Amino acid sequence: MSAVALLVTAVLTGCGAISGSTAREAPAAAAPTAAASPAATPEATPSVAAPHAAGPPKTGSPEHGAPGAGSTTQGRSDAGAETGSPAPLGALGPRTLALIPGKTRQAVVVTGAGRDANRSEAVLYRRTPSGWKAGTPWPARNALNGWTDDHRVGDLRSPIGVFTLSDAGGLLPDPGTLLPYDASPGFAISGTGFMGEPLAGSFDYVIAIDYNRVPGTSPLDRTRPLGADRGGGIWLHVDHQGPTQGCVSLEEPHMRQLLQALDPAQHPVIVMGDAGSLRR
Repeated sequence: MSAVALLVTAVLTGCGAISGSTAREAPAAAAPTAAASPAATPEATPSVAAPHAAGPPKTGSPEHGAPGAGSTTQGRSDAGAETGSPAPLGALGPRTLALIPGKTRQAVVVTGAGRDANRSEAVLYRRTPSGWKAGTPWPARNALNGWTDDHRVGDLRSPIGVFTLSDAGGLLPDPGTLLPYDASPGFAISGTGFMGEPLAGSFDYVIAIDYNRVPGTSPLDRTRPLGADRGGGIWLHVDHQGPTQGCVSLEEPHMRQLLQALDPAQHPVIVMGDAGSLRR
């Protein structure tokens, strides 16, 4: 396939990329708790999903820094550094709060600056016996055209909703996460983004957002339960200093900290959208 064809394919899908492709976001599958809204990220040609890295099952332990239900974590840098007294879960409205499973003890709240803005802020919250506690706010980016309740392939908007976080991976080795982690050359990416910025390294670390994907598979898996037109490959990934196709990006140190903080035993979710939509 020519470079031009790869670029066109990328613009039609999501953020997750195939080795050597240009900008694109890997499509993901809708989670039961998520609002129905697709993600924008260009996919390159289909490939066989890389299996999760082999090894013994990961389980929470004090050595790994995995928090127990209702507990706080320590020794995990500032990934969830608790600030102040128990806080509400962001400025979320009743409809959004109702989508968060009762068993969830970790929630990454990504709040967009506006419906059409591609800048946002991410905060990791932990549920404790005395309420939700907020971690340090991190700068984030989202899709070029902002946010949508009804994501479609190529709309260059990030899906609004509540989605589970089940799987991770990246071009670099596992940084010490409890999530299943697929270290694979399939996460290599080249080319430039919307601002002319290099995309290399964007998928050094990724966390699959369970929008239009099958949880329990590598982020590279291309299965789209809602159909290909609903997009997919919506990930949390490393910021490349420009807006995304549909993913949410964080600076690399913050991606590492988030990977090290998330614990599947805490049933983590991401709550994402513009501020106005999240207040519903």
